[in-house]
Amino acid sequence: MKLIRRILAVLILLIVAAVSLLLFRGQSLYRTTVAQMPIEEAASQYLEMDGYLSYDEIDADFVNAVIAVEDKRFFERHGYDWIALARAVINNFRYKSAVEGGSTISQQIAKNLYYQTRTRGIDEKVAEVFIMHDLEDIYSKEELFALYSNMNYYGDGFWGLRQAAQGYYGVSADNLSIAKAAMLAGIPNAPGAYQLSTGYDLARSRQKKVLSRMLATGYISQEEYNTALEEDVYPVQ
Repeated sequence: MKLIRRILAVLILLIVAAVSLLLFRGQSLYRTTVAQMPIEEAASQYLEMDGYLSYDEIDADFVNAVIAVEDKRFFERHGYDWIALARAVINNFRYKSAVEGGSTISQQIAKNLYYQTRTRGIDEKVAEVFIMHDLEDIYSKEELFALYSNMNYYGDGFWGLRQAAQGYYGVSADNLSIAKAAMLAGIPNAPGAYQLSTGYDLARSRQKKVLSRMLATGYISQEEYNTALEEDVYPVQ
């Protein structure tokens, strides 16, 4: 029994040491990153671009679609979503593959601002968490959601929700049906696969997942879900 306790104690110490090292390295990278380019400066490249959509100019159904599928506690939580991370770890272990991620919308913004063009390892992912906390201290959740919507790539050369709504459907970003909102909300997850010119069928499968999450989280009714599935969402020619 004493031997087992000693082994457990050593294992716990090793785990604590490993986690401490990861946090130290991630924080060091975070400090270096924001020293080279402060967060406000990094975000300004999007906030100051022509055609930037404010939160009030984004269709409510699109907001609900993104929240439902990407980060359902986004407006309620400050900081990292440890519940989502735990759920992702459990589900990935259960299915023995990466079927679910645990990143938040704010963390995805951090990645897009700083680490989109480099290989992301553990250090970068830890640094993203520190950057995420700064983002949520500087900007409101509505401002962050707008930033997320404007910075994302939606395939077929469309950057930002304004271009995607107009380019795919010929409508403004505040005039989307539930079906179209769900379709556009799903594309940034993998724009190369889901862009509507070449990946329409895959995008429709992703849209169904988004609609299912909207139904499960109470954003739409069963009738609205059924109607959205029947709507023609093929892009305009």
